[in-house]
Amino acid sequence: MKLYDWLEEQPFTLSMSSGFFSFFAHTGMLAALVDHGLKPGKLTGSSAGALVGGCYASGCSIDELKAQLFALQRDDFWDPGFGLGLLKGDLFRAQIRNICKVSNVEECPIPFRASAFNLGLWDTEVIDQGCLTQAIAASCAFPFLFQPVPLNGARYLDGGIKDRPGLQGTQPGERIFYHHIGSRSPWRRRNSPALQIPQAENMQAITISDLPRVGPNKLQNGVAAYEYAYAQTGELLQQTITAA
Repeated sequence: MKLYDWLEEQPFTLSMSSGFFSFFAHTGMLAALVDHGLKPGKLTGSSAGALVGGCYASGCSIDELKAQLFALQRDDFWDPGFGLGLLKGDLFRAQIRNICKVSNVEECPIPFRASAFNLGLWDTEVIDQGCLTQAIAASCAFPFLFQPVPLNGARYLDGGIKDRPGLQGTQPGERIFYHHIGSRSPWRRRNSPALQIPQAENMQAITISDLPRVGPNKLQNGVAAYEYAYAQTGELLQQTITAA
């Protein structure tokens, strides 16, 4: 069976991992799925995965998301300020608010779940209600870069801290397609479990190697990352898999 056949066979949840500025790659992957007629019935994610998943789940089209990302400049989100992180995050939230089509998570036309690290509980929390902009921003609040994000009476940092795959928003029995971003983060050991592709029943996963590196000062590589992920996903959809 090909991966395409497995995805086309029944509804599936798309889960996307964290990965520094990997929203270009996630969007390229999702665009390839949509162009092949494979639309997820639910989306979950951490950090960059939550950004792409939340925007798409809200009703934002791939073309709209692509245009927003391709036009992104450092000054569009770079707002240093005093606090527990370099950036206040106000400009970043304005970018999210501008593209999302609904106000609250529970209003998304496609169910969406974001993983974020609750500082009060000191653990991951799956956000399934409340302000969508804040939920996405909370999941994306990379430590020391962004200041903690308030939502529903708590304060949050990046979902990738303890749920890098963004899979805690899934339920047993769901058919899951997982997009894994390989990390070269200096914050994690080379053999850290967080960097490995998780194994789960009824789940298929892909990872795309050698993606162009994107960051605050390398946004010009975003288009290449999108296009590479798009092309590679198209090829991977034709690979033979072992279905559980």
